[in-house]
This record gives sequence, C-alpha cells and structure tokens, in this order.
Amino acid sequence: MGNDETGNSASKQSRKMAFGLFDYAAFISFFAYASGSVVIPVALVSLARDLDFSLESGGMAAGGALHLGRTIPMVAAMLLCGFAAGRWGKRRTFGMSVILMGAGMGLCALAPAYGILFLALVVAGIGEGVIEGLATPFVQDLHPEEPGRYINFAHAFWPIGVLATVLVSGALLSLGVSWRLIIGGVSALTLIPAAIMLLPSRRGREYPERPEPLHWKTVWDHALAIIRIPRFWLFYAAMFVAGGGEFCLTFWCASYIQLNFTPSPWAGGVGTACFASGMMLGRAGWGYLIKQDQLRALVFFSALAGTAITLFFPVLTHLWLFFGLLFLAGIATAPFWPSVQSYSADRLPDLDTTMLFILLSCAGVPGCGFFTWLMGYIGNRSGLGAAFYLVPMCFFILALLIGYDWYASKFSQPEKLRHRENAH
Repeated sequence: MGNDETGNSASKQSRKMAFGLFDYAAFISFFAYASGSVVIPVALVSLARDLDFSLESGGMAAGGALHLGRTIPMVAAMLLCGFAAGRWGKRRTFGMSVILMGAGMGLCALAPAYGILFLALVVAGIGEGVIEGLATPFVQDLHPEEPGRYINFAHAFWPIGVLATVLVSGALLSLGVSWRLIIGGVSALTLIPAAIMLLPSRRGREYPERPEPLHWKTVWDHALAIIRIPRFWLFYAAMFVAGGGEFCLTFWCASYIQLNFTPSPWAGGVGTACFASGMMLGRAGWGYLIKQDQLRALVFFSALAGTAITLFFPVLTHLWLFFGLLFLAGIATAPFWPSVQSYSADRLPDLDTTMLFILLSCAGVPGCGFFTWLMGYIGNRSGLGAAFYLVPMCFFILALLIGYDWYASKFSQPEKLRHRENAH
C-alpha cells in the first residue's frame, strides 16, 4: 500500500493490522448478513415443501421471487441510508439496521405461510440494504490510513459466513433439525453486533463520526454529481451482471444439487460451501497479491475464466466434478464485487466514495434479485440446468464491459488517474 518513498520497513509496518470493537461488530454483521442470505436457499427445498410451494411441482419461480422481494426493499434502503447516516451517524444507523435484519429473520422462522415469509424477508431486506450500503464506508472511517486492506479483510467475512452457514445448516437439516430453528439461530446472532454498536462506548473508544450532521442537500449533491457522469453507468451495469452471476450460484446451486444429483441437504450445503470457499480463498489471495493498477485486468480475465468454467455446469453428471468446478467458479467470482467498486473509484476521481459505493451496490443487489428470479422462472419452463446458462452470460457481459472501459481508457485516461495508479 505504501509508495516508493516509504521503504521496506514501512511496508512491513503496514502489514500489521489492529482491530477494535467496532471492527468486530462489522465482521459479525457481515457474517450474519451472509448467513441470512444463504440459509433460505440451503433450506429452500424443505421450506418449500412445508409451506406448500414445492420446487418439484412448479414452485421454482416462487422460490426465486423470495430474493427478488427481498431485493426491492434493499435497494430502497440503500438509496436512503446515506441521508440517514448523515443525519444520525453511521454507527447508530448501522446498529438499527442490524436489529431490523435480525427481526426479519426471526419472523421468517415463525412464518406459517409463503406470504408471511415473503413479508418477513421484506423486513430483513430493509436492514440488509443499509448494511450493504454502509458497511464499507463504516470500516473505511475506522482506518483512514489504510482503508483498502481493512475493507478487503472485512468483506472476507461474507464468504466465511456463507461457508459456515451452508455446512452447519446442511448438516443440521440432514439430521432432521427444523429449518425454523436454524433460521432462528441466525436471527439471534445479530444481537451481538447490534449491542456493540448501540450501547454506549467507553471513553476514548468512540466511533469516529462526523462532528456535525450532514445536510441532506449535500448528500443529494454528491449523488447527482455521480449519476451525471456517463462512465458511472458502465460500472453500474458491470455491478448488475456481476451480482446476478454471483448470487445465481449462491442461491440455486444447493437446490440444483438436491434436485439433480442427490436429495441430501448436506450435499446441497457442501456444493454451496465449495463455491463459498473458492470465493474466500480468491478474495483473501487477490487482496494480498494484487496491486491497484491491476484491478481491471483481474476483473476482465476472472470474468472470462468464470464464463468458461460455468458453461459446463448444465451438462455435468458427476457430483464431485460439479463440486470442483463450483470451487473454481468461486475463485473466479471472488474479485468482482469489491474490485469493480475500487476500480470505479479510480476511474471516477474527485467524487464522494461513500455515495459511489452506495450507488454501485444499488446495481449489484438488484442484479442478484433479478437474475435469481429469472433463473427460477426459466427453471420452471426449461429445467434448472438450462437456467444455469444465465451465469456464464452474466460473466461474459461483465468481461465485455470492463474490456470496453480498458480499451477506452487508452485514449481518454485522465492524467490524474495515471498519477494515482503510479502512486499505488
């Protein structure tokens, strides 16, 4: 992270990371957010049978609509969370969103019918939208000297949460434990970070909030300045398809395994775990190895690799080979979300990064919801195997978008960006 003037000793010093109580709150929030996102897909087959929309009997579109219904309030919450954080501060806004997410998951565990489950996920989605929008700037404000390293480390708790949840929940479902108890456990987990963020802090360990509330007109001006730039919409589209391809695999691979290979929920959990472990390894590895000016090459070639890997999914007949390719797909998918955001900040200098990250998340989350629903819709008509071709399509479009920006940057790259890349 340091430049040439800092020397090797400073570089070694920069590798020492120090975490405080609010860091741990962010880590557990990421973990719980990931758990809530994947526990429904892992339990979807059992849950759907109990609530009378069986996937085997045409209920795939209803299953996919669950995440689409979650996505709409997430986007609305993300669009408003910048104003809420400006008025009440990031810590308080973040803490209340974690409580809302936990309450929604608790209602899911108690839902007697599909409609109540859908509404409960709407409640959870409001909290998750604020978490999605504020988690990155929340960590960034804790470590203004080296925000990139700490942001990457915090984001690693998403795949860690996915990995742990799919393995544990898959095993518990196989042992006959009710899906309601498992989802209830995820809800209870949110109490820990909520307490850390909302209870009074010890003197000298307060969260570094702005000294004065940020007026809503200032926040609005930051958003307008971003959406008026044409290049922003290229990155918006890139986040849309990146989120869609990633979450189609996260949401549907467990159900696909149970419907096409073996009915065991444990096997479905292992499949999702393979994908999550590939993401965890890829995100941690690239975060350690990659340089800032290599991000676009990383996204471009990872998207091409992901396209090639996932093209084989619908024709595979061997479960363990499917597991192996899911792991490789996870490595290819790992850098998309954080790297597209970080790269876009370099390509769009002099803009408010907090609002930029929020607006780009407002593309990635709808991409998750839309393609998850579309995959279920196609699965009802042509089979879930045929629907899996949506994943390589998303990844190939991502490669085209980043490739186009790469090509265009050779002719229009601003001098300030060249200076920033050289500094990194």
